[in-house]
Amino acid sequence: MMYFIIFLFGISLGSFLNVIIYRLPKDEKISGRSRCPHCKKVICWYDLIPVFSFIMLSGKCRYCHQKISLQYPLVEIATGILFLLIFNFQFSPQDPAKAGPTGQAIFNIIYLWLIACFLVVIFVVDLKHYIIPDKIIYPAIGIAFLYQVIFNFQFSPKESLRLPTGQAIFNKFSISNFQITNFYPPILSALGAAAFFLVIVLVSHGHWMGLGDVKLAGFMGLFLGWPNILMALFLAFGLGAIIGLGLVILGKKKFKSEIPFGPFLVAGTLLALFWGKNLIDWYLATLITS
Repeated sequence: MMYFIIFLFGISLGSFLNVIIYRLPKDEKISGRSRCPHCKKVICWYDLIPVFSFIMLSGKCRYCHQKISLQYPLVEIATGILFLLIFNFQFSPQDPAKAGPTGQAIFNIIYLWLIACFLVVIFVVDLKHYIIPDKIIYPAIGIAFLYQVIFNFQFSPKESLRLPTGQAIFNKFSISNFQITNFYPPILSALGAAAFFLVIVLVSHGHWMGLGDVKLAGFMGLFLGWPNILMALFLAFGLGAIIGLGLVILGKKKFKSEIPFGPFLVAGTLLALFWGKNLIDWYLATLITS
């Protein structure tokens, strides 16, 4: 039942992400009633139920009978699946260390769900419009940075109880309680990844990569840290090469055709988040045995 509720919550947020994906590139307000992009009729609430309405309407507008983009249910389902993966990533019944809900785990889940929403929007918008919106990537960077700051503070509740309330709060957030050594890896990963992509942009004069990719790479480093950022970039370039070559072979693209790289970076980020450690351990074990 818990998984079902989380999936419903995920596809509901996915429906809202579709609104952002549609309106953000057009500089339209996020608020306001949804309308059919073809006939401009206001869509009733019962036609906006995630996934279910698309199935009941056979993928067509109730009024003009034009086809509804398959993007809408796919984004909703993908968001629901991501929310389930993140929940299982924190609360794993098979892992006793992750079996029970803790304050830190709940905080992490909310943070990861929020980051997943940013990544879904970036994936689809870049795939459709070849842009990574600043209105999405900058808040994502800010939230990831804030998380790293909060995560690297050490709290001492027992010691704090001995001090006056105001002093206790000040003591908790004292710079002496900040773990500088733990703060280095994500910051250096962010700077290194962004610098790497910036060099590519400068060398290619913006033909191979764009500045949006530089910002996204910086976010990836801040979010994933070391060494997961290396695995994410390796997977992104690998997927990009395979899919790009496949499109060329199928005649969908030419070698000089522009292909958005943001979706591959997002895919690499998610793969590294869930399975990065396992992939790194497998790779190192392969090197040792060989």
